[in-house]
This record gives sequence, C-alpha cells and structure tokens, in this order.
Amino acid sequence: MLSRLFAPKVKVSAHCDLPCGVYDPAQARIEAESVKAVQEKMAANDDPHFQARATVIKEQRAELAKHHVSVLWSDYFKPPHFEKYPELHQLVNDALKALSAAKASTDPATGQKALDYIAQIDKIFWETKKA
Repeated sequence: MLSRLFAPKVKVSAHCDLPCGVYDPAQARIEAESVKAVQEKMAANDDPHFQARATVIKEQRAELAKHHVSVLWSDYFKPPHFEKYPELHQLVNDALKALSAAKASTDPATGQKALDYIAQIDKIFWETKKA
C-alpha cells in the first residue's frame, strides 16, 4: 500500500538535468582561450617568476576547461544526441586529451588545437538546442 502511495503519478523526462540555459560550451572556450593566451605570453617572457606564475594559471585554466567539457558530456548530451552525432564521444575525448596536452605545454599550437575541438562541440551543442 505504501509503495502505491509514494509511486510517481506522472512520468517526466527532459533532455538535460536542469532547465535549459545552464549549460554552454562558451565556458570551456573562455578557459581554453586563457590557456592559449598564457602560452603566448610565456613565449614572450623568460622571467622565471613570470614563468612559474603563468604555469600555475595555465594549468588551472586547462583543468577548468576540461571540467566544462566533461559536464557537457555527462550532464547535457543525452542518448539521442549521441545517436544523431556518433562522432560526439570521440570529439569530447579528443578535446579532453588536447586540453591535457595544452596544460603540459607552452606551445600555443596545443591551446589552439583544444580550441578547435571545443568549437566543434559548440557547433553540435547549438544544433541540439534548435531541435
């Protein structure tokens, strides 16, 4: 009897965990842009104290970008998205690997590669918002 009393009366579903508007790949892009900008500044300044501070900032920003990409993958994108965009799993993995590479590198090309992957995720994200 208690199970019937507390059983859901209405079944609901949503394409994301919270109302739309809380997820946006721009967060990952902004952090990845910071990574690349720091890499460029590091190339132009050989002061060891500057390099040390820049390394900390670059690594923090790369981790934040990875977090935002991971949240999109785990919380926003749902099975229908992965069915429509079968490349999405690999694309997210590639973005995360590129961000890890940028975190460990001072070469702005690694930051740009991460930005390129995030741009592809962004394109898919906004296509799913139209649906």
